[in-house]
Amino acid sequence: MKRKKLTVYDYLRSKGKRQLSALFVHNADEARAAEEAEIDIICTSHDYPQFGIYNSFEELKRIREAAPNCLMQTGGAITPASEYEALKVCHKYLEIGTDVIYGGTWSYKWIKALREENVPINSHVGLVPGKATWIGGFRAIGKTADEAIGVLRHTLELQEAGAIGVELEVVPPKVAEIITKKVDIITLSMGSGSGCDGQYLFANDVLGYTGYNGGHIPRHARIYKDFKKEYERLQEERIHAFREYHKDTVEKKFNDPKITVDIDSSEFENFLKLANKY
Repeated sequence: MKRKKLTVYDYLRSKGKRQLSALFVHNADEARAAEEAEIDIICTSHDYPQFGIYNSFEELKRIREAAPNCLMQTGGAITPASEYEALKVCHKYLEIGTDVIYGGTWSYKWIKALREENVPINSHVGLVPGKATWIGGFRAIGKTADEAIGVLRHTLELQEAGAIGVELEVVPPKVAEIITKKVDIITLSMGSGSGCDGQYLFANDVLGYTGYNGGHIPRHARIYKDFKKEYERLQEERIHAFREYHKDTVEKKFNDPKITVDIDSSEFENFLKLANKY
C-alpha cells in the first residue's frame, strides 16, 4: 500500500507521538532507497564542495521525484546576504517541491520574516558547522551548565522567531532530552541521543562510504553497511572493463555482428560501383 506523503503538518504533529528518521541524501539513487525504506525526511543540498556535496541543483529535482512521499528539506549551498535574498532562495527551493528550508545560520529576524510568508524553516543548535569558528571549531556543545543553558536559550529563541524545528548536533543526550521537552518544535538529533524527536544521519555515514567527505566519518555517525569495500571493488571492475574496451579498440574487434548492422550483398556491390565514381 502506498504510504501517505509526509507534510509539514504531519511533521509538527509527530512530536511526542513517534520518532522521525531524517537522512541526508546526495543523489536520486539514495533518495529512491530512502523512499523504499520509508525514511520520514530526506535532506539535500547542492554545489557545496567544502562539505563534500558536489551534486547540482538539477539533481535536487531528480531527488524530489525519486522520493515523493518523504518530507524534503533543502538548503545550505546558497548564502543570502539579505532578508529579501533569503526569501528568493526559499522560493527557488519551494518551486521544485521542497517542503522545508534549512536556515541553520540565519538570523532570528530573517526566520521571523520568512515565517510571516509561510516559509517553513528548520534551524540548527549546538555544534553548528557554519558557525564553528565562533565556538572554537568542531566540538561538542553543552558539556557545562552555562553552555547547556545557552543551547536551550538558542532553541527557544528560534522557536519564538518561527522556526519549526532544529537540528541538535553533538549536545549531551541528557541536555538534549530536557531541551526537547521544553520546546514545542521538532528536535532532530545529530549525535545528541534518542531523547530528541528524531534522528539525523548522512547516507554516506550509514553506508560506511567516505568518498564524499575525504575519508572522515564523524564520531556521532553510525555505520550500517560497509560500502567502502564495495565501492573499491566496483572501481577495480570499472578499470578492468575500461581496459578491455581499450584493448578491443586497438585490436579492431568492433565488427561483431551482435553490435553492428549488415548490408545486403547486392546493395553493397551497387554501393561500391557508386563509390568508385568519387
